[in-house]
Amino acid sequence: MHSCSLFAIAGLLLALSSPAAHAQWVWKDNRNQVHASDLPPPRDIPDKNILQRPTPGNPPRAAAAAPAPSAVASDARPEPRQRVDPELEARRQRAEQEQAAQRKTEEARQAAQRIENCNRARDALRQLESGMRIARINEKGEREILDDQARAAETQRARDVAASECR
Repeated sequence: MHSCSLFAIAGLLLALSSPAAHAQWVWKDNRNQVHASDLPPPRDIPDKNILQRPTPGNPPRAAAAAPAPSAVASDARPEPRQRVDPELEARRQRAEQEQAAQRKTEEARQAAQRIENCNRARDALRQLESGMRIARINEKGEREILDDQARAAETQRARDVAASECR
């Protein structure tokens, strides 16, 4: 035997027997290099190049839900599960909760503003429809009484606001 193939066999045996690596999958790539991992090999690795699969009693940490080797079809290997950092996941969930709370607060503020606008529009509409004379202060600081045309315009504006805000 050549010394090169002896090194390859020794490396393979070392990779297969190394408990420290916790590798469950061992395969050869297209350049005949041996790889060991707790994740399944890439999809382009043919089934004949997979040298070791996880044992049914000892599933890999990242692919605990992977089916037993006999249940794996030749071209349908399980998708590797992405590893999620628990701290990162907790931060993401807190950020989502904060955003949801902010949306809820903003929606409540807008609802309160709509109620306020509705009440003001209804009050203004009652005053305008009461028939009493209504006086306003103009930009010069002078008091002026609304004529019929101005009263009709204000009444229509109050109705529009009430229709849009009072749901």
